[in-house]
Amino acid sequence: MAVPKKKTSKSKKNMRRSHLALGANTCIECPNCGELVRPHHVCEACGQYNKKEVLVKAKDEK
Repeated sequence: MAVPKKKTSKSKKNMRRSHLALGANTCIECPNCGELVRPHHVCEACGQYNKKEVLVKAKDEK
């Protein structure tokens, strides 16, 4: 069984794992309402995706 000869330092371990960090989420502007939306997701504000109405938003009537 292979056993390391020396202890791996914190610095060496963290350098090896440097590519595992999470990146920032990308957002685009909705062409219909201007809200920030994740790419390839339905806009929660207006309910459109790819310039088509996908979700019908219920209007609050008082």
